[in-house]
Amino acid sequence: MGNEGKKVKAHYIGTLDDGTQFDSSYSRNEPIEFTVGAGMMIPGFDKAVAEMEVGQTTSVHIPAAEAYGEVDPNAVQTIPVAQLPGAENCTVGQRVMLSGPGGMPMPAMVAALENDTITFDFNHELAGKDLNFEITLVEVVE
Repeated sequence: MGNEGKKVKAHYIGTLDDGTQFDSSYSRNEPIEFTVGAGMMIPGFDKAVAEMEVGQTTSVHIPAAEAYGEVDPNAVQTIPVAQLPGAENCTVGQRVMLSGPGGMPMPAMVAALENDTITFDFNHELAGKDLNFEITLVEVVE
């Protein structure tokens, strides 16, 4: 039976392998709400919640491939600074929001800024990283 296709609410704490916490629903005092298997969550999180029961807490290790994927070298692009007004004011490591085709927002990190070029990394900030979650299923909406 499981929770596939059902709307659920879950609390979680997400950490990297070195113990660094990168996210927590507890810090927002609000469990995350999503439909299991609908592609709203990373695959490993979805899989973990699919067979949980309300009140159950589980700890899962999710490899990068089932989280935000591996780092894609094709998602790193270098363009002339002149093509992007204001780019000369960016700093390496800065997170920026650019407009993609049709005005779609595209988050990126400034990977390099050299004389007349700027390099953006469009990979998710957690791409290439294994993730750990402690998940508590709070509610299943039948």
